[in-house]
Formats: sequence, C-alpha cells, structure tokens
Amino acid sequence: MTVRHSPQVTERKGFGAVIWDMMNTVDHKKIGLMYIILSLIGLAVGGFLAVAIRLQLALPDQTFLVGNVYNQVLTMHAAVMLFFFLIPIGLFGFGNYFLPLQLGVRDVALPRLNNFAVWSFFFSLVLVLLGIFGGGYPTVGWTFYYPLTLDGNQTGVAIFMMAILFNGLGSLFGSANFAATIMNLRAEGMSLWQMPIFAWSLFATALLQLISLSGLTAAALTTFLEIKLGLSMYNADIGAAPVMFQQFFWFYSHPAVYVMLLPYLGIAAEIASTMSRKPLFGYRVMVYSIMAIVFVSLLVWIHHMFAVGVPEAWQIAFMIATLIVAVPTGVKLFNLIGTLWGGRIMMKMPTLWLIGFLFNFLIGGITGVSLGMIPFDYQVTASYYVVAHFHNVMMFGTAFLAMGALYYWWPKMTGRFLDEKVGRVHFWLFMIGSWMTFLPQYILGLLGMPRRYYTYPAGNYAWTELNFISTIGALMLLVGGAVLVWNLLQSMRKPITAGPNPWGGYTLEWATSSPPPAYNFAVEFPKNFPSERPLYDWEKNGDTLTPLDPKTIHLPVDSPWPFLTAFSLLPMTFGMTFGWFTPYLPSTGLQTWGDMTGLFKFASVLLYLSIPLFFYAVFKWAGTREYDVPVAHHGLTKYENGFLGMSWFIISEVTLFGILLSGFIYYRATGLAVPDPVSRPAMWLAILNTIVLVSSSITVHTAEQMQHQGRHKWARILLFITLLLGALFLSFQVYEFTLFGLESDWKQNLWQSCFFIIVGLHGLHILIGATGVALPFYQSMTGKIDKYNHGSLAPASLYWHLVDAVWLLIVMLFYAW
Repeated sequence: MTVRHSPQVTERKGFGAVIWDMMNTVDHKKIGLMYIILSLIGLAVGGFLAVAIRLQLALPDQTFLVGNVYNQVLTMHAAVMLFFFLIPIGLFGFGNYFLPLQLGVRDVALPRLNNFAVWSFFFSLVLVLLGIFGGGYPTVGWTFYYPLTLDGNQTGVAIFMMAILFNGLGSLFGSANFAATIMNLRAEGMSLWQMPIFAWSLFATALLQLISLSGLTAAALTTFLEIKLGLSMYNADIGAAPVMFQQFFWFYSHPAVYVMLLPYLGIAAEIASTMSRKPLFGYRVMVYSIMAIVFVSLLVWIHHMFAVGVPEAWQIAFMIATLIVAVPTGVKLFNLIGTLWGGRIMMKMPTLWLIGFLFNFLIGGITGVSLGMIPFDYQVTASYYVVAHFHNVMMFGTAFLAMGALYYWWPKMTGRFLDEKVGRVHFWLFMIGSWMTFLPQYILGLLGMPRRYYTYPAGNYAWTELNFISTIGALMLLVGGAVLVWNLLQSMRKPITAGPNPWGGYTLEWATSSPPPAYNFAVEFPKNFPSERPLYDWEKNGDTLTPLDPKTIHLPVDSPWPFLTAFSLLPMTFGMTFGWFTPYLPSTGLQTWGDMTGLFKFASVLLYLSIPLFFYAVFKWAGTREYDVPVAHHGLTKYENGFLGMSWFIISEVTLFGILLSGFIYYRATGLAVPDPVSRPAMWLAILNTIVLVSSSITVHTAEQMQHQGRHKWARILLFITLLLGALFLSFQVYEFTLFGLESDWKQNLWQSCFFIIVGLHGLHILIGATGVALPFYQSMTGKIDKYNHGSLAPASLYWHLVDAVWLLIVMLFYAW
C-alpha cells in the first residue's frame, strides 16, 4: 500500500546540544535510544569483567584476580549484565521506541515520567560506579545472600542496595507507563486482540515487573536498614530466619528471568512473521502462553532453594510448578517454528539470530528442567552446571534476540542498514564463542567444579583443559562484541537509504518513515483492525491512510524538570549511603568509619542539599503544563492517563507491603516474633491515628469530587485539610517511635525490629503521599488546572487511599494481634 511521508530534514547538532536535548526530551524514540545505548555500554562493561574472570580461571593457580578483587569483579559482572543490559534493553529500550509506533499513537501515556525513568536508570548506574570511593564494590555475589552482606564489604553492599532501589523505582514507573499506554492509548479501533505480539509481551512483562519487583525491593531495603541501623528481619541471634532473605530475593529474581525473556519472545515473533512472509502461527495461543508464563513464573522461586532445607512438600510443589512453566515456554518455541515452517524465509541477519536463539534456548530450557528435578539439583547446586545453564538461557539465548532486534529495527531507527557480511562474522563469533565458553562449564559442573571460586588446583580430571577452552570462547565473544560496535559505527557513516518498510513488515511501525519523525505519523488510520497485521489487511481490503498536516499535530513540550528530579536522587542516595547514619556492626553497634569521616561529612552535605533540590524539581515539574496549547487528550477509557498509571503502579506497592507483612506473619504465627506486653505501643494512640488518617481519606476524596465539579476553591481547602491531617498523623507517629525506641532495643527483639521496619516504611509512604497531595494543591493555587489540564489530584488521591488501607492492616497485625 502507498503511504505518504513528510520529508526528513536532518540537522546536525553539537555535542552540548545533543546532551541538552536528551536531558529535556519526552520523545519516546529518543528515550528508547538512550536505553539501548546505555544498555550496550552495560554489555561492554559486563563483557570486559567476564573476560577478566575467564582469564583468571584459564589455568590453575593464577594470580591475575584473587580474593576480594575477584569477588568484586564477579559481583559487578553479574549485576551489571542483569540490571543494566538484559532487562532494560528489551523492555525499556526497544519497548519505548516501538510500543507507541506499533499502537499507532504519538507517545506513551506519561511522557515526562518516561524521561524521569531513563535518567533514574542512568544515575543508578552512576551510583553503582561511585561505590569505588567508599571502599570498593560488593564482594558477595549478585545474590547478596545474608549474612554475607554484613560480614563483607558493607559500604559496597549499602550503595548497591540504594542503586537497586533507585533503578527499581524507574523500572516500576516505566512498567506502569507501558500498561497505561496499552490500556488507554491504542489507535482507535485496535482492540487488545489486534495488538502486535510484541506489545502483548511488553504488557505481560510490565505486569510481571509490577508484581515481582517488590521482592527485590524488600530484600534490598531490609539489607540496607540492617547495615545502617541494625534493624533486621534475618538475624538468627534475635530469632529470625536468615533464609527469609532468599525468600524475598528469589520472589523477584526468578521471575526476573522471564522479565528478561518475555520482551524478546515478542521480538522473536515479530522477526519470524516478517522474515517468513507469514502471519504469526497461533497468535491467540501465543498470547495465552505469555500470560501463563507471567502467572506460573511467580510460583517457582523456591526451586533456587532446594538445598537450603525447605520442607519436602514445598520442594515437590515447586518442582511441579517448575515443570509446568516449561509448557507455555515450549508452546512459544513451537509457535515460532510453526511461523517459519513453509514460509518464504529471507535469510537476513535477523533470521540468523532468531534461528540461533531457537537452538540455544532449547538446550537452555532442557537443562533448566533438569535443575527442577530435586535429586539432580542437589548434586549440581552451586556448581558450574548452574552457571552454564543460566548463561545458556540468558547470554546465548535471550541476548541473541537482543542482537536480532538490533539488526531488525536498526533500519527503522536510523534509516541505515547494518552490513550483512560483517553481521555474519558477528553472528558466528557469538554462536561458536558461546558454545566454547559454556559447554565446557556444563561438564565442569558435572565434574564437581564449584562456582565463585577464583582458582583451582592442577591435576583435577579435565578441569584445566575445559577451563582453557572456556576462556578461548570468552575471547571470541569479546571479538564478536568489537565486530558489533564496528558495524554500528560504520553504518552511521552511510547516508539514509532504508525506506519506510525495508523488510516488508505489516505492523504499524512500518507505516512511517525511517527514522520516524517526532510526531510518528502524519496520517489518519482506518478504524478497522481485522488482525494484528493491519498494513496487510488494509492493503488487501483497499483501505487508504488519510494524510494529515503535521502543523495540526501537537506534542508534549520538552521539560528539564524530570531530569533534575532524577538527578537530585543521585546525591540523595549517595548521601543516605555514606552520610545518613553511621554503619551498624553486630559487635560494636552504631559507629563511625574512622578514616572515612571526611567522606561521611561530604555525603551528609550532599544529602541535605539534595532534599530541597528534589522538592524544587518536583514542584516545577508539576507546575509546568504538559502541552503549550490546549489539547483534548485521547483515551480509550474514561480514566486519565495519570490515574491509570498510578493504578498500575499501586500493584507494586501492594505486593511490597504484602511480602514484608507475609514475613512478619510467619514470624508471629510461629512464635519467633512476640511483642513485649509492657513496652508495646499504646492501642489508644493507634486508634487516634486511624481516625486521623481515615478522615484525611474522606477529605481528599471530597476534594477530588469538588474539582470535577469545577469548585476549585473548596477543593483547595480540602486538600489543605488533608495535608494538615497527614502532618498530625506523622507527629503522633514520631512521638510513638521516639517513646517506643527509648523503651526498647530493636536490635534485641525481632517483633520490635519488624515493627520499626514495616511501620516506618508506612510512615515514609505517608510522606510520599503528602508530597503527592501537595502537588495538585500547588497546581490549583497557581492556576494550572482547567478543563484541558486536570492536574495530578486523581493519582494522588488514589495513592493516599492505598496508604490508609495499608495502615488499617498494620493496626490489626501490630497493635491488635
């Protein structure tokens, strides 16, 4: 079908102008490119660290990396690869760039939140790297098992915990943004069942992130609080179970495998359909299998803990769940093969990476099923067999599709093709290098070589030979990475030659120029979407795309305030790590860092300066309108984008409190956490606080109704009353905490430690909620709310109701039980 496109005007910008544009942009395509570039940098950093590990293990008794240096390199390699390459490039890199294009819309639901999320990602990486100034990087492995986090390099662990929380905040906002976009901003006429499969995979991944990331948040938060204050939910000396940390951690970190996998399965389906010139085989079955993976993946985390001593009934249940999750995953592979079968396949680079993935991931999946078998798992736990399986699934499984996506969508993103001959060199270096690296590690695991050891003795059967082969393979992967970088850079020197649809695809991203303009589409789409391949359907039916004048298209205005908000969190988190409280050690309690007092003072100053900077940026963000002209907002539902985004984000808050409260309920029900009836917080104060908080919920709800009715004066009054009630609640809470803290020692009582962690976290949410309520109050006071600009009261009100509901649960569990 013929599609008219506006001419592209290429304007070269200086380096400073490019950086300023990146700081201010709300264009989803630029933000997607930022994620992709940063993720590729993460791949490079993690790759160099991996090669360093393999050079140390190439031969017995090497001294290239030993002791804590090896442990730091090992921890950073795994953490950077997972959190700063595999997860972000598929979900937020390609997702940000192509989700609005595939849905036929201008941008994501909350463009400024998108800018905040990408800079949160960047500054969390910077925070990780700054750990070198505080004593070095973590030495405890990427799983951060308790109590290693206390006995090892505490400063490195603390700053990494803050980086995980910082990065996780951006991830949650990005996931909620995607879910709101899919629910509210699809092209008119496109139902959920006409969305491309990549959009479905992003929706499933966003949902999985929102549910499961709270496990990692709970693990990181509680670890940080124990390092800083001695508040512990894991200390065996006060009756806690150290293995509880693993329960929290793996609740996310096994679903994280599917967070890394699901976007790439959507990418695989797009490549398979386009490159085989066929519709997707079993589209609805693929959607059902994607959602089944989301559900079942939340029920398998204990298979990482078979060897720690969980009850046999639990082991069997989670073994069965592990086998079940292989079924929808296998269905996806059959769908991909069925799509390719009988098609007119174009054997271009995207196809090669897809076929490589199918082969490699099949082997990785089979070895994963073997690890789900309890007796076999006992034998190979903590061995190189597990290392090989994980990399089989991730590095030469999922990462192959990250490469495939680059080759598939690079012409669309840049208007230039990557060189096919150079690409084939890249592919075969990766394919051969991957098997040379990790196949020997399967055998080493079966021969008994443990993971995370920095050396091994000579004379063990085949260990030396297999390790040497594995190192040669890692060097081949390094060369392959260099070839990729060369290919990317060389392509950018070429003129734009790719047309709108160089591969002959049928989803909507191929209906605009390469690269797309800022407004994505200068056409009006037909209202009928017979299938997930609209360009094919419209051409078959003779439908046409109606051209639009780009001058009539209004886009959100760029803003520096989301960037500044994210930036303010960098000195804040650095200050909380090194300047908030002195570190806690079980032997000496709270103490100073001796020769690090200068760092402590510097970090403290940064912390105190960052707080006003954060509030200044947030209020400037809220006080600046999203559009410079009045624009009627498009939406498929009756709800505003902000309300929908908050609705999805609240899932993560519910699961965060759910996980922490579940841990407490286990301790309380088993008699491990028993309150002292003498020093227990007074029930009357809890009742009084409940009345205050419930009243504030009523006032904020009424204020929202008043605003909808146009009675802005009354809305402002009620918002002010809500803020006063919130301040009163916090005053009572501070009084209670001070009194209870003086009468008790949380380091000696598990119930008290849980109380301060969970109730204190709720108090933090009161502060966050009060800030959220203050924003629409400020917007109303400065005249920023009208019929086109509704402000942020709806999401703020929803969040405030959540905080109230959590408090009612806390009162029942901590004060009444």
